[in-house]
Amino acid sequence: MMATFPGNPSMAQRIARALPTLTRSHQQVAKYVLAHPLQVATMPIDELAATVGVSLATANRFARALEFDGYPQFRAALVLGFEATLAPVEKLRSKLEHPATVNDVFDSALSEIARNLEATRQSLDAQSCEQAVDAILKARRIFIIGYGSSSWLGGLLQRQLDLYCDNVQLLASIEGSSNGARMLSRLRPQDLVIAIAFPRYFSDTVLLASRAHEAGVPVLALTDTPASPLAPMATVALYAQTDSPYFSNSEASVLALIEALCSAVSHCAKGSLQAPARLTESVLPWLDGNHANRLRPVDKVLLHGPNTKPTKSTP
Repeated sequence: MMATFPGNPSMAQRIARALPTLTRSHQQVAKYVLAHPLQVATMPIDELAATVGVSLATANRFARALEFDGYPQFRAALVLGFEATLAPVEKLRSKLEHPATVNDVFDSALSEIARNLEATRQSLDAQSCEQAVDAILKARRIFIIGYGSSSWLGGLLQRQLDLYCDNVQLLASIEGSSNGARMLSRLRPQDLVIAIAFPRYFSDTVLLASRAHEAGVPVLALTDTPASPLAPMATVALYAQTDSPYFSNSEASVLALIEALCSAVSHCAKGSLQAPARLTESVLPWLDGNHANRLRPVDKVLLHGPNTKPTKSTP
C-alpha cells in the first residue's frame, strides 16, 4: 500500500506520478523512501545512497525526478511531517558537526539547564500556582498520568504528594495506558488528574487527559507551552521550558517545577510539619548511623532465626 506522510501527503503522490518514468535504480530509492520515510528524512544524501546501493548522482537525480531542485529540497519536504519527532535528531546532528571537548559539553548542558530554569521561573504566574496548589489540596483523589520519561517524573511527584494527600495514584504501570483508562473510568468531579507531557507528546497521555476533561474532572497540566495538546483541556497549567541540544527534552526544569509545586503544597497543607516528622520516624532504623541500638525486623530474623525468640544476654 502506498505510504502517506503526515503534513506532506503529496510525497507519495509525487512518487506515484513519477513511477512510470523512473529508472530501476530510482525505483529502488523510491521503494526505500516509501518503506522508511522517517529514516530517510534524517539521512544525508551519501548515507541514503550507501543504504540503497546507488550512486550519489542517482540519489540526486531521483530527487529531481520528483520535481525537486535537488536532494536537499527533497529531504526538507520529507521532514515537514516529522518536525517534532525529528527535532532531537537534527539538534544532535548540528551539535556533532562542531568539535567540542567533554568539558565544553558539560558547560553547555549545565548552561542550558540554567537558562531553562530561569525561563520556567519567569513564565509562572501567581494565580496559576495558587490554583494548582488549591486543586491538589482539595482533591479527594489524585491520579497522575505520564508515560515515557514523564512516568519517572510522575513517580517523583506521587512520592512527594503522598506525604500530604490521602490518595495519590500513579497511572503508569506495566499494563500501560489500559490501566489508566480503567482507573479513570471511576473518576468523579471531586478528583484531580495531573497530566505530564512534553515534546514528544505521548498520545496516550493526551487521550486520557481529554477523557477526564470531558467527564468534568479537573486537569492540572504540567507541560511546555500553551501550544501543547494538553493545554486546551487543562483547568490549570504550569509550564516548564525544556530545551536541550542533545535530547528531546531536558528533564531538569520539569523536576524543578515539580519540586517547587510540592514545596508549595507542603507549605499550605494542614499538618505539614507532622507528615515529614512521621516519615522520618518510620524510616529512622534504615538511616545509616541512626540504628546502632535499633534492630530492624530483618535484623532480628538474621540474628535469632525466624522461629526463635532472642535470649537475654548474661550480664
